[in-house]
Amino acid sequence: MVSPRPLWHDRRTAGLALACRLKDLEGCAAGATLVALPRGGVPVAAAMAERLHLPLVTWAVRKIALPWAPEVAVGAIAPGGVTLRADDQPDDRRSEASTALRQDMEREERQELERRRRCFGDPPAAALTGRRLIVVDDGIATGMTTRAALRSLRLTQPASLILAVPVVDRRLLDTLGGLVERLEVLQAVPDLRAVGQWYERFEPLEDGEVLRLLEQARRWAALPTGGDQGEGSARQVPST
Repeated sequence: MVSPRPLWHDRRTAGLALACRLKDLEGCAAGATLVALPRGGVPVAAAMAERLHLPLVTWAVRKIALPWAPEVAVGAIAPGGVTLRADDQPDDRRSEASTALRQDMEREERQELERRRRCFGDPPAAALTGRRLIVVDDGIATGMTTRAALRSLRLTQPASLILAVPVVDRRLLDTLGGLVERLEVLQAVPDLRAVGQWYERFEPLEDGEVLRLLEQARRWAALPTGGDQGEGSARQVPST
C-alpha cells in the first residue's frame, strides 16, 4: 500500500484551516466554546482559538486498548460515567480481553482520565450548559474515543454540539454526523489507519506543551476581534 501524502505541515496548520470553516462563530457571538480532546486536539483547537478568538477548554477522554496491541481499541471512557465497549469487534478480538482484564484496563485508564482532568483544568459540566460546543481532535480513525466524548458532552446539556476535525475515516461520517448538529471535516479518507500519516510533523505531546498552549489560548480569547473596540469586548473563558 502506498502511504498517503501529508495534507498539513502540523496540527496548527490544520487548525487554521478548520478555523476558516467556522468563521461564522468568530468572536463567541453565539456563545461558542472550543472543547479540545487532549492531547492531540489541543494544538488544533489552540490555532482555532487564535484565529476565531474563542475560549478553549479541554475534555479528557481515554481509549481502552489491549496491552499487547495498543492500536486496537476495545473501549473508551469519558466523564459522567460514560463507558463504550467495542461489542461490534470480531469474536476473536473480544475473546482476547477477558472481563477481569477489561476491568483492570478501565480502572487504570480512569485514573489517567482523572489525572488529566485535574492537570488540564477541565471545566465542570455546569460551565458548558447552554453553550455551543465545538469539539476538536487532530483526526478520527476508529471513532471510539470521539463517540465517548460526544456522549459525555451531551450530558452537559449544551445548546448544540459541533465536531470539527482535519481528517476522518470516511466510513464514520454518517455515524458521527448523527451525534452532532454540525460536522466539519477537512478531509474524509478511506481506511484511515494512522492519523499521523496526514501530517508532516506529528510529534507526541507532553503535559507541559498542552498547558502552554492552553495558557496561550486564554490570551487569544481575551483579545478583541478586528471589528470590536475597547475592553468591554474581551472574551471570557468558562470558569474551571
